Amino acid sequence: MDESALRTDMIEGLEHQLGEPLGASVLSALQTVPREAFVDDAPYANDASEEAGTRALAPATVARMLTALDAEEGDDVLVVGAGIGYTSAALAEIVGARHVHAIDIDRRAVHLARSNLADAGYGAVLVDRRDGARGLPEYAPYDRVLVEAAVVTPPRALRDQLDDDGRVVYPRGAGDQTIVAVEPVDEDPVDRDDEGPARNGRSTSDDPAPDGFRTVEEAGPARLRPMLVDGEQAGVERNRTRREDAEFAEQGYFARTGWEQEWIDWDERI
Repeated sequence: MDESALRTDMIEGLEHQLGEPLGASVLSALQTVPREAFVDDAPYANDASEEAGTRALAPATVARMLTALDAEEGDDVLVVGAGIGYTSAALAEIVGARHVHAIDIDRRAVHLARSNLADAGYGAVLVDRRDGARGLPEYAPYDRVLVEAAVVTPPRALRDQLDDDGRVVYPRGAGDQTIVAVEPVDEDPVDRDDEGPARNGRSTSDDPAPDGFRTVEEAGPARLRPMLVDGEQAGVERNRTRREDAEFAEQGYFARTGWEQEWIDWDERI
């Protein structure tokens, strides 16, 4: 069976699993993107997997996120958690590759996503190594922000980099997670009961959206890893003393040690 037929079977299985047909843009993207370019073993299986130490999201999770994101052609999208690059490729099919910006705190994931995207024909997608909690302000504002990591509340930097009419999609929760979409609310002091659970620009007690946002959609369950901060990614020594000792040992005893050596070198050139 060829890969196109496998993708069709995967999509049919997704629609059965989700209990509803996929939207036209999401359907077209998942049918077009060669998942085998991103996942080596059983690329069209229905569960998550590990690729070179990076977690590949289950197709159902990707479909739920893309549907909740509701992106359109030309929208500028920030993907927090580049992972293997598959979600970014699907978004490139929807909004255009040059409108997709993906970041990841794990340098290995950044290299993997870049390589996969280039091999699959989506080399125009920008992938950069950044702390996801700080976003990518150079290309803000974004029409859509997709967080591929579990958080209770999207970091303020990501909310600040969102367009006034934008949308943030993320897995809400620590243990049990639900994929949700939140949007900014009008801060005019008017009653907004007819428009959702927010009023006066603030979420109500029964809506855990951050202040100034309201939950506009819940897309189903998820199980993603929590968002990491610097020092928590794989391969990084979290004990500062041991990390600095290891770096010093690698440099050697006579390694240049800092600003004072730079000052001596400069002084000798005068």
